[in-house]
Amino acid sequence: MTGENSSAQMRKGVLEYCILLAISSREVYAGEILEALREAELLVVEGTLYPILSRMKNAGWLRYRWEESSGGPPRKYYSLSESGHEALRGMHTAWESMSKGVSSMIKQASLRTNKP
Repeated sequence: MTGENSSAQMRKGVLEYCILLAISSREVYAGEILEALREAELLVVEGTLYPILSRMKNAGWLRYRWEESSGGPPRKYYSLSESGHEALRGMHTAWESMSKGVSSMIKQASLRTNKP
């Protein structure tokens, strides 16, 4: 796997977690999720977001409701279901563990490469 492919795979693995984080505190519509991802420099296009939201809804992690919009078509507002909150807690635990392990490996590699 090339470095570019590895980066793409890591990015895909993190997007679900970040999307759940964006939805975790309140109801949001897709545009707000995209904006949160862009602000975190995880640029995502709508064509990437909607299939992930669909998978999450089919997994039972999300609920949604339609609301009329004064500035255009109705908007679909997403919120986490109880199983979505459980999934988020599991992902958070996994992320913390993985992040700690990767940081340790980076530090060890850095120490080895900086030896005189």
